[in-house]
Amino acid sequence: MNPNVPSIEQLKEIALPAPVSYAPQTWGWWVLLGLLALTALIIAARRYWQWRRDRYRREALVRLAQLQQRSDDLSALRELPELLKRTALSMHNTNHPVGALGGMDWQDFLQAHIAPPLPADFSQQLALLAYASDAVLQALPPEQRQQLFATCKTWVEHHHVAT
Repeated sequence: MNPNVPSIEQLKEIALPAPVSYAPQTWGWWVLLGLLALTALIIAARRYWQWRRDRYRREALVRLAQLQQRSDDLSALRELPELLKRTALSMHNTNHPVGALGGMDWQDFLQAHIAPPLPADFSQQLALLAYASDAVLQALPPEQRQQLFATCKTWVEHHHVAT
């Protein structure tokens, strides 16, 4: 055997550095980690609470989409004012007797709870849907029907509730 030729017995293990812990070494990092965890927990709890609080809104939007698919049906048009009134009754922290509102009081309530302006005669249009004869409702042009559905959807999606 030639002494100049390296052999596997001559190999030595490489010395590795000591392992470094990923845990924070000072108490300040632990405090920061705790604050971040607490903040994440508070944000998650608030979002869950808001998601539960807005259940009525999601249900109203689903029902509104079902009604909009049947926009040619008179019963779907007649249900729009009832749907808006039920949505308003389901709002939390309202100090208004929503069930008794009508006419301009109903218009003022609807406008007070949404930032974009509603049509000036929106409550009259809703009253027309609720109380007009079938012949009057059948005479409504499709554009006006779609506009009513769009306005109702905008109100349900964007109305604000005082917390």
